[in-house]
Amino acid sequence: MMQYYVVGGEYKDTRFREIVGGNEEWFGPFNDYETAKEEWAKHAWQTVDDCTTRYRIECIDSDGPPPCTD
Repeated sequence: MMQYYVVGGEYKDTRFREIVGGNEEWFGPFNDYETAKEEWAKHAWQTVDDCTTRYRIECIDSDGPPPCTD
């Protein structure tokens, strides 16, 4: 079963590679994309004027193997 997460936060610059504080924020899991999109929109619109803050939706198959972090 697919689970959806909203992931992101404030990054050090607009390359979005290094997060301020070291860890991205994770919200979820959500059972469907539309619910995750609503949560994403809430965070995205709250930070719309901050060019170094970004959120995205990640899909993870809870029945599959854990994602690789390498």
